[in-house]
Amino acid sequence: MTTSHRLIAFTTPENYAARLTPLIHHKGWTPLWCPTVTVEPTTHTKSALLHYISPPNPQINLFSALAFTSRSGISAFSDALSDLRSPPLLPSGDQFIICALGKDTELVDNSFVLSPRISTPAGLVEELGLGGGRRVLCPVPVVVELEEPPVVPNFIQDLSSNGWVAMRVDAYETQWMGVECAKAMVQRDNGGVVDAVVFTSTGEVEGMLKSLRAMGVYWGKVVERNPGVVVAAHGPVTAAGVERLGVRVDVVSRKFGSFEGVVDALDEFWND
Repeated sequence: MTTSHRLIAFTTPENYAARLTPLIHHKGWTPLWCPTVTVEPTTHTKSALLHYISPPNPQINLFSALAFTSRSGISAFSDALSDLRSPPLLPSGDQFIICALGKDTELVDNSFVLSPRISTPAGLVEELGLGGGRRVLCPVPVVVELEEPPVVPNFIQDLSSNGWVAMRVDAYETQWMGVECAKAMVQRDNGGVVDAVVFTSTGEVEGMLKSLRAMGVYWGKVVERNPGVVVAAHGPVTAAGVERLGVRVDVVSRKFGSFEGVVDALDEFWND
C-alpha cells in the first residue's frame, strides 16, 4: 500500500484534534478521529483556579513559580483570569517564574517564560532547578472515570524532591467519553483498514481500552482486524504509559515539543 492511502486513527480530545488533523492531511493520509476523552474546564475547576487569582489578595502572590504541563492548563488559567473584572498583576522579575512545555509557550504572553530543552514534566523540573522551599503552583487535570496516570503525581513528587513546595490545583477535567467512544476502531464501515493509531496521552489509551472492553472487544482483536497496524506515541512519557497498559508501541517521536514530531516519526517508520 502506498503511503497516500494510509488511514490514521487518533484518540485525542477535540482541542488537540484541530492541531493533529491537518498534520495527517499534510502527509497525504486519511485521519480517523475517535476521541476517547474530553478535556475541558468545569465550574469546579474554574472555582479552584479563582481561589488563587481573585482580588483583593490573590493567593498566587505567595508563590514563586507557575508551572504548566499542558496547553489545556494554560487555556483554563487564562479563561479563569478573563472572568475577573480586574485580573491581578502576576509577580514579575526574577522573583517569579512561569514555565511551560514546547509549543505550549506560544499561549503564554510573557517574555520570561521558561521552556525545558526536553519537553517533558521531568525536563520542566530540571529547568526550574532547586526550589529552596519556594512554592510552585501547578494547574493540572482532575481525572474522572479513569485511573489517573502517574505523570502528574510523579511531577509533583519530583518538584518536592527538588526542594519546591508544589501545590496542585484542578485546572480542568479529563473525562472518559463513554462506552462507544472506540467504536470507530472496530467497525468495518470506517473506510478501510487502520494503518496506524496515534496516542498523545496515557488517558486516551485507557479510555480506548475501557470502551473496547465494554463492547466485548480487546486490543488483540483490533490488531487482528487491522494486520500491520502501527502504534505511535507522542513522546517517551506517553509511550511508557501506553505500554504500561499492555499496548505495544512501535513508533515514539523524538521531537515531542509539538505534534509534528509524532507524525514525522510515523512517516520515517514507513519510509526507512
